[in-house]
Amino acid sequence: MVKPLIAGNWKMHMTVRESVDFARQLRSEFPEPVDRNIVIAPPFTALYPVAEVLRGSGIYLSAQNLHWDEEGAYTGEISAEMLVDAGCEYVIIGHSERRTFFNERDSEINRKIKTALKFNLRPIFCVGETLAERESEQTFAIIKRQIEEGLINLSSDGIEQIVVAYEPVWAIGTGKTATPGQAEEVHRFIRNTMAEINRKDTSSKTVILYGGSVNHNNIGDLMNQPDIDGVLVGGASLNVETFIKIVRF
Repeated sequence: MVKPLIAGNWKMHMTVRESVDFARQLRSEFPEPVDRNIVIAPPFTALYPVAEVLRGSGIYLSAQNLHWDEEGAYTGEISAEMLVDAGCEYVIIGHSERRTFFNERDSEINRKIKTALKFNLRPIFCVGETLAERESEQTFAIIKRQIEEGLINLSSDGIEQIVVAYEPVWAIGTGKTATPGQAEEVHRFIRNTMAEINRKDTSSKTVILYGGSVNHNNIGDLMNQPDIDGVLVGGASLNVETFIKIVRF
C-alpha cells in the first residue's frame, strides 16, 4: 500500500518569519513521523530557515522550481545543488502556473526532472488539462503527452522516484474541484500510462496526488478513491490550522 503524501505549495506567499512560524506550529503537531508523508514548499527565501525548524521531524521540505543546468549565468534562477544545500528533499516541477505564465515546455520539464534526480531530489511532476481541453475531450491525450514527454529517456529507477500530481488547470485557485469520480478516472489513466512506460509493478507503487482547490472539506472524499494517494494543496495550505486538518483527514 502506498503511503499517503500531503503536500502544501505556498507559491509566492509568506515572508521568512511567517514561514518559520508556520513550520514551528506544524512541527509541534507532528513532532515525529506519522502514517503519511507531509511536505511543504515555501518560497526560496525561506527554505533554509524552515529546514532548520523541521530538522529531525517527519516533515519534508520541497522547493517550487529549479533550473535544469547545474550552474551558470542564469540570473534569478536556482540550481538543484543549492536546493539540496538548503535542506530540500522534494521539488515541484511542471506546475501549471509555470507552464502557463512562464511558457515551460515538456522538453524543459524533462530536463529539470533529470537534473533533480541526479541530485537525489524527488520530483513532484505536475500534469493537467485546461478547461478548453477538457470540454473538447482532450484530457487523456494531453495527460499522456505530458507524461511521455516529461519522462522521456528516464531510467526505471528514475521513474520509480517520480511523484505525479494531477492538477486540472480549471480547478486551480478557482474554488472548483474535480468530482472524486472525475479525479479518480484521470488518476487511473495516469497509473496505466506509467505502467506502459515502465514496469507494471512500479506503477502500482507510484504516488499520484490530486491538486485543484483541495480543502479540509473535500479531502476525505478524494482520498477514498483507490488511485488517489495524496494531495497537492495550494491556498488551503497557507493557514496552518487548515493544513493540519487536511493532513489529519
